[in-house]
Amino acid sequence: MFTYVKKELTAKVTLLLFILFSFWWIWLHLTDATLIQKQAFSAFYGLIALFGSICGFSIARKWGGFKSLMGKSIIMFSMGLLAQEFGQIVYSALNFFLQIVVPYPSLGDIGYFGSIPLYILGAYYLARVSGVNISLRTLRSKILVLIVPLLLLTISYFLFLQGYELEETPIITIFLDFGYPFGQAIYVSIALLAFLLSKKILGGIMKNKILFILFALLVQYFSDFSFLYISRYGEMGPGEIVDYMYLVSYFLMSLGLIQLKTVSNELNGH
Repeated sequence: MFTYVKKELTAKVTLLLFILFSFWWIWLHLTDATLIQKQAFSAFYGLIALFGSICGFSIARKWGGFKSLMGKSIIMFSMGLLAQEFGQIVYSALNFFLQIVVPYPSLGDIGYFGSIPLYILGAYYLARVSGVNISLRTLRSKILVLIVPLLLLTISYFLFLQGYELEETPIITIFLDFGYPFGQAIYVSIALLAFLLSKKILGGIMKNKILFILFALLVQYFSDFSFLYISRYGEMGPGEIVDYMYLVSYFLMSLGLIQLKTVSNELNGH
């Protein structure tokens, strides 16, 4: 991890952005920051997702782009980061210009929720590289495919969906409240399968890199869950802990994609 950060310029830039935004967030909470200052943080920290997606598209080309499974996987994850940034911009605009504290649901969820099928596809192509088609025939893999999403959905149910009032809730809100945890449970479980099989890829050199992406997806899951929970049961505002959780998830996914460049360089003898 630290080796490729030292060697790779884009990794250094990503780390620098994360440190700067982290200090900004800490400053907001150590001082009597105004609402506008918090809104500014909420509007700009998504730049790390934008930067990560641009790096991802460039790295995907080194893997052959849409001509290879790995290239497709990186492109889907990069598009997922781009979708997250779209949601971030729309949410910040609604919050700043219309003074809507929690604009949920809104047009921003086209980006946020849209990242879910993109991440599912990214995990799927990653699993295909790992040989998931063969593994699914084994009993162990079938159990994992069931247990992992069920565990995440159980957590979501008892902490968020239990006692959910369907009759008084708009249909789009119901769809998103149930769709977010369900869709994210799918991409986490697929990524877990890819990790378990990653020792078969290139002599196992991809194992830690897939584990890193899996961890990034888990942080994304808990970030979205925290947002849904606080927006429904607590007091949500810009620049709070949920925003920092999203910052961490964007940082991890960006690094997860950038580290795949080092594998491509090693294979090509660079």
